Amino acid sequence: MERKKIYNPESEEKTSERKIFGGDPTGIFELNDIKYQWAYNLWEMMLNNTWFPKEVDMTRDVNDYKHLTDPEKSAYDKVLAQLIFMDSLQTNNIIDNLNPFITSPEINLILVRQAFEEALHSQSYAVMVDSISTNSQEIYELWRRDMMLKTKNDAIAKVYEELSSNPTETNLVKAMFANQILEGIYFYSGFAYLYTLARSDKMLGTAQMIRFIQRDEVTHLILFQNMINATKKERPELFTKELEEEVYEMFRSAVRLESEWGAYITQGQILGLTDEIIEQYIQYLADKRLHAVGMKKLYNVEHPIKWVDNFSQFNDQKTNFFEGTVTNYSKGSLDLDDF
Repeated sequence: MERKKIYNPESEEKTSERKIFGGDPTGIFELNDIKYQWAYNLWEMMLNNTWFPKEVDMTRDVNDYKHLTDPEKSAYDKVLAQLIFMDSLQTNNIIDNLNPFITSPEINLILVRQAFEEALHSQSYAVMVDSISTNSQEIYELWRRDMMLKTKNDAIAKVYEELSSNPTETNLVKAMFANQILEGIYFYSGFAYLYTLARSDKMLGTAQMIRFIQRDEVTHLILFQNMINATKKERPELFTKELEEEVYEMFRSAVRLESEWGAYITQGQILGLTDEIIEQYIQYLADKRLHAVGMKKLYNVEHPIKWVDNFSQFNDQKTNFFEGTVTNYSKGSLDLDDF
């Protein structure tokens, strides 16, 4: 599989002939003439969701962090280390590994936007680490020093590395599924712990920052969900029984790794998050991601911490960080029917 040409005036490809990958684009963004309407809808949603880390007041969190229990501090630091790694990986993966093979200009557009958002999330974690934690350098080194975290990170990166070293159509499809796992399981698991602290009236600024980040992740999930489903229609021959089994094994492995990680960081010391609840939540997330791309559920479990979904929602107020006052606030909300 070859990378697309960035300048291709010889192309005669019609809009109706565009493909997720394997097409012959001109390199010109003709956004008044598009094939994938859901992609343009998503682009506008992402623009409406624009935000910046300085919008979030972390002042109270500085004091809250000092009064966390040692297990709470340890888990907080480890979750941040995990999130820092994943957004760093995603920024590079989207730009260098995936987008060069995607041949739909409207999808190229939103992949670039996603990469920007992943970089923005990295800045958000930097704000959190540097303003709150007393051991910021240690947190930034955990990805290579903590063997439990490194094992999980190595597994996450493996599929992307396969695409980088062997860019085949099958490996590209597998990388799309890997994005669903990263965006829809690993991130959500980390978010749940931080929301648990906020539920106890701790680290509320952190929870607000995570709400902004999670809203971005929802659009990333929709993006790759639709890319997978569109590819199924365009290239059904790629979705073999062998690929299906590989995907299921990717999800099983992700559930196992993330459940072990959740038990490791909480150590049974975080109120409301037992090992059993963590594992069931991760299984629930895996089933939800599989169902969204037309695959069977593996676990068939109920959502064990439904309060997380409500806790992650925005109210209709926000602080204007230029003026320090509270103003009515309206940004894009997601209507899945548009996609």
